[in-house]
Amino acid sequence: MTTAKKASTKSAATRRPRGEPRRLLLDAARDLFARQDYRSTTTKEIAETAGVAEHLLFRNFGSKAALFREALVVPFASFVDDFSNTWMSVIPEETDEQQLAAQFVGRLYDLFVEHRGLVLTLWASDSMSEEDLAEAGIAEIQRALTVLSRIGAEGMDIRGMRSARSDLVARSTVAMIAGMAVFRSTFFGSTRPSRKAIVAELTQASLHGFLHRDSPG
Repeated sequence: MTTAKKASTKSAATRRPRGEPRRLLLDAARDLFARQDYRSTTTKEIAETAGVAEHLLFRNFGSKAALFREALVVPFASFVDDFSNTWMSVIPEETDEQQLAAQFVGRLYDLFVEHRGLVLTLWASDSMSEEDLAEAGIAEIQRALTVLSRIGAEGMDIRGMRSARSDLVARSTVAMIAGMAVFRSTFFGSTRPSRKAIVAELTQASLHGFLHRDSPG
């Protein structure tokens, strides 16, 4: 077999399936962003962790910020869109509010556990440039939170309750869930409660903290 044929055979044997480098880069980005801040994570480091050439990162995503957006921002925005669609189909008289709240809290908690780097980067976003903030899709997070604020306000209307800051109600709930997801080890060490117990407590706190507001006088 000629050298050229050997090289061709080796290349074919080691060629990755279509889309595999993209998946590996997304997984590596989520892992690294969860352990260190956005600014200190380099494209070279992401590529090395993924086991692919660095140029493939730019070919697939264009930039580190765009990779961050797809790896961490898009899942959150998609979750909010899905829940918004669920909310639009809710018939209050036929809906178990406890079950709906538990579904929301559980899914959001799991998302933050899996995408811990999103929370860490949002809390450190003051150190990002305006260009990076725009390209990384941070504005999409704000839009998603606005959607949750609207849902929260509509839920309060259904209950005959009012708040001058319905947006704060929604954002406080998200912040509580995010904090428990990201800082589980910090809060509980090696004896942290089960996911089931944490989600149940978060559901009670968010649902009943909402329901027990004073009605407008």
